[in-house]
Amino acid sequence: MRQDQDHPVPDQHGVNLYDSDPDLGRLLPLYLPASVLLHLQPHLQQLGALAGGALDTLAQTADKHPPTLEHRTRSGIDAQRIVKHPAYVEMERVAFSQYGLAAMSHRAGVFGWDTPLPAAAKYALTYLFVQAEFGLCCPLSMTDSLTRTLRKFGAPDLVDRYLPNLTTQAFDDLSQGAMFMTEQGAGSDVAATATRAEPDGDAYKLYGDKWFCSNPDAGLAMVLARIDGAPAGMKGVSLFLLPRRREDGSANAYRIVRLKDKLGTRSMASGEIRLEGARAFLVGEAGRGFQQMADMVNNSRLSNGVRAAGLMRRAVSEALFIARERRAFGKRLVDMPLMRRQLLKLLLPAEQARTMVFQTAEALRRSDAGDQAAHALVRILTPLIKFRACRDARQVTGDAMEVRGGCGYIEDWADPRLVRDAHLGSIWEGTSNIVALDVLRAIRREASLPALATHLRGLLAQTPLHSGARQVFEDTLSRALARADRVAASGDAGDALARQVGSSLYHLTTAVAMAWEAGGMQSARRMQLAQLVLRQRVLPQDPLGGDDAEPAWLPGLLDPARDDREVVAVNLF
Repeated sequence: MRQDQDHPVPDQHGVNLYDSDPDLGRLLPLYLPASVLLHLQPHLQQLGALAGGALDTLAQTADKHPPTLEHRTRSGIDAQRIVKHPAYVEMERVAFSQYGLAAMSHRAGVFGWDTPLPAAAKYALTYLFVQAEFGLCCPLSMTDSLTRTLRKFGAPDLVDRYLPNLTTQAFDDLSQGAMFMTEQGAGSDVAATATRAEPDGDAYKLYGDKWFCSNPDAGLAMVLARIDGAPAGMKGVSLFLLPRRREDGSANAYRIVRLKDKLGTRSMASGEIRLEGARAFLVGEAGRGFQQMADMVNNSRLSNGVRAAGLMRRAVSEALFIARERRAFGKRLVDMPLMRRQLLKLLLPAEQARTMVFQTAEALRRSDAGDQAAHALVRILTPLIKFRACRDARQVTGDAMEVRGGCGYIEDWADPRLVRDAHLGSIWEGTSNIVALDVLRAIRREASLPALATHLRGLLAQTPLHSGARQVFEDTLSRALARADRVAASGDAGDALARQVGSSLYHLTTAVAMAWEAGGMQSARRMQLAQLVLRQRVLPQDPLGGDDAEPAWLPGLLDPARDDREVVAVNLF
């Protein structure tokens, strides 16, 4: 728990991370049905308390005691197992069993709700959980995503056989999910996949090496391989479901060669896998493995964005707490103008990412209900959040560490763990270049830009705005969309600008959506944040110009309780 407020080293441990974040509570009614939100409220508050206290302690312990790989039993039996610290196992129980985070999108009954819960509910809870623990959210995401892909493309007998254990909340019956895709010679170039699949009755035997496999002892994994005789290139790659154990309970024919010694996500095992004739089942149509795996990858990319948003929120929460509680030179840090500017630079990208999470979640809900326009929208929002939010998280967590000063560099505090974990987001499920190019691919092949334009213009039409601010929003929107269209149409020559296009579309989307949220929340403060996204992250700035003094509105932006002006009156341009 927090120590006496007069202690010179502020410690936020023990704070409820849901109750201390009033903006989250104000945003959720915009994205969740009232009945669902009412039902979830006690669970959100309970998880907020866990994330700020017990879960945070477990995460710190698990980070310092990473898993180990045992190849044989003490009596010499060749039986591999990954030994996880009890702190990590306890977090698994909380995530998979107590909260059903991997199950709630796929079946009724989680929290006693009579239907599967909407994506926004899952991501709101995950957003709180990841503020304590990042590493475990990879197995959570892969289990959720594997289940989605299996249900979408798997044969009915495969779904019937494996779905119950993927979605159970009974911990001892749970099968976690994984994705074994990366190879040394392939990496992001899936067409170069060399793993072989040899027909074996109603299944296949897989042979080859997978280079980076997180959660390598998962009960089930999706694997890309090339059926013997299949053509070279992408058209020869198929998707397979690989059980850890055969139908008779014996170990399947693959080995964990070693575990990776990673910069971050130390609590969760990642390893190298050698497939030695492992029995696996074809998922979907042969030769369409990448297209089918892409569904799982995109769902994981969205989860990556959720995790980046959660990391940034935790970093901002810590920085704001320190700034309000720490005194230096006779003042609170938050009363110093330069510190306020630094805090604003942390707050803006964190709020952008949170908005993008819920915008994408809502689009995903509509897409899964059969809305084709929403499908095209998800197809561009997903790489946008993966690209930009994950890059922002690296900057935000690093700068937030600085607010704590020397203590922030010490592993006793959460700051170093947040920084280390944040760097994974820009690599996992596609590096920044790969994902930025995927934004252009969505524009070129899937008509995603018109869907995005329609969505953003629809949000603006519903938003109360000062006439001057509305003109800036509309002009900037038109320019950004036109430029993205030109770059995408220019073919390979436009690829060099993919990152610029990705950043501009992300900033524009979040600014418009935050303005829409401000109208729904009746929040002048959020409208200020929305306009600042355009001012500071999109529109040109003169590094030698600008205001000579601190704007009068800046202190209020850092206090979510202050909101005393009409939304429509705000114009910062």
